[in-house]
Amino acid sequence: MKPVTLLASKAFGLTVTRLCHQLIEDHGKLEGLALIGLQPRGVLLARRLRDELRSIIGQQHHAYGELDITFHRDDFRHRATPATPSVTALDFDLEGRKVVLVDDVLYTGRSIRAGLDALLAFGRPSSVHLLVLIDRRFSRELPIQSDYVGKWVDSIGDQRVTVEWKEIDGQDRVILHTSDGGGRVASGIAKGSTADQ
Repeated sequence: MKPVTLLASKAFGLTVTRLCHQLIEDHGKLEGLALIGLQPRGVLLARRLRDELRSIIGQQHHAYGELDITFHRDDFRHRATPATPSVTALDFDLEGRKVVLVDDVLYTGRSIRAGLDALLAFGRPSSVHLLVLIDRRFSRELPIQSDYVGKWVDSIGDQRVTVEWKEIDGQDRVILHTSDGGGRVASGIAKGSTADQ
């Protein structure tokens, strides 16, 4: 597959910063808000958001957690190789809280559905919003949509989106892997986001 860079390092960082400012615009100083990253890759975005929000606001005013969804996935029993669970680090009650659920890529919606199921073990939130770095909006299998989006990508066929993180991959970038046959790629940019660098 032939890779196409959708977000390079500079645009990646600006996109994360914009998402933070959107959260602040909607939720003020974030009191009563819980930011929860979905394992495994959503936590990388959630950690980045947590640190950026702390630097913007001056201190942490929101609860932060990381949620494993392995045993809540609807394909858990159908996988050829056993899934390895990740760690859930969520030491507070979600009852009555506003929750922002964080994942790196929204694709079919099945991981988000599993995340919503897993959340219920920690209480009944007053509301749940979804924040994703990439929304592949033409690939949904369940009626789930994001509230905060870094970038919309209209991928087709066998195209695949990969988010790389400086912490584990050596650099921040988003790549679209497309077939060598010249499959057309259409990508939209979320309102107020930066252009690709």
